[in-house]
Amino acid sequence: MANALQDLWQHLQRQLFPVLLEEVGELGEKDRQFVQVVALLPLGPLLSRYDWCGVGCPPHERVWLLHAFIAKEVYQFATREALIDALRARPTLRRLCGWETLSALPSASTFCRAFAQFAADELPQQIHEARVKRHCGPKLVGHISRDATAIPVPERPVLVDPAASAPQAPRKRGRPKKGEERAAPPPTRLQLQPGRTLAENLADLPQACDCGGKKGSKGHLEYWRGYKLHLDVIDGDIPISAVLTSASLHDSQAAIPLMQMSHQRVRALYELMDAAYDAGAIHAYARGLGRVPIIEPVQRGEWTPLDPAQRRRFGERSASERVNGRLKEFFGGRTVRVRGAAKVMCHLMFGVLAITALSLWQRLG
Repeated sequence: MANALQDLWQHLQRQLFPVLLEEVGELGEKDRQFVQVVALLPLGPLLSRYDWCGVGCPPHERVWLLHAFIAKEVYQFATREALIDALRARPTLRRLCGWETLSALPSASTFCRAFAQFAADELPQQIHEARVKRHCGPKLVGHISRDATAIPVPERPVLVDPAASAPQAPRKRGRPKKGEERAAPPPTRLQLQPGRTLAENLADLPQACDCGGKKGSKGHLEYWRGYKLHLDVIDGDIPISAVLTSASLHDSQAAIPLMQMSHQRVRALYELMDAAYDAGAIHAYARGLGRVPIIEPVQRGEWTPLDPAQRRRFGERSASERVNGRLKEFFGGRTVRVRGAAKVMCHLMFGVLAITALSLWQRLG
């Protein structure tokens, strides 16, 4: 993997960048970052589904539209309209995406239809998975850092049907009387997840827009309306797995699906998580995968703090916090202007794609 990435890096530096300088002129820092991100796109058969089938008018090149949506996050355009205006006004950016002339640029409605199509097909997620398996799968990963971050969106929360959420009859408290039989409580989601497949666990996670709350870095509760993005990040600040859920879902409910997803992509030694993930089912499942879970213990009753060696290794978990902050500040995490879980995830994954590629290149720098 390292040799292939090194060869591609040398190709970019020695051949591609000089050719681009002759064709489109001087490249700025953002232009170079964009070229680096696009150079690592493992498209191949992933875009063959969008080829013209010979019926009707030939569609616009979906690969160029894909480049444009990635450029939106790399160049930090807040809206799709700002992206289209930049493509019209900046010939260098337009040509880097693939359009040679201004007249070849698609209309705004074409951009909207293409984005909806990419979101429905989960194209960015598939591209990210292929990239991670190709460049990170062959190597042994030291640490997987897991964390979730709030994703506020301008969307109305989904109203809950009162009939569906009617409270169940209260259970009797205290010890049962002699000869009294009580029904066993239904299994929790964490108890069911280890026996389910990844697809079943993902289908069980709520994805509707609602309101959530979480303690911030300073210990204060923060509330927002929208979603929650759960990320797995390996050494080098490379995100390898992502799951989008409702804002109200507790972080621990997405831990096992993320473990299953990351287990299919990389081999790892340690799982690093904060106190929100301190549950017996999560500890046991991580060990069952052959990994060592290091989870900040919840301070309740009799608890045992992490020993000095574990505490030092637990410091590597800041990688997930850095990636979350980078996504929000520089790659569209704070400028979500679409509605619906599928489109929100598509928007965020274009930023995750850019972070993954730049982090891979940074390891060669």
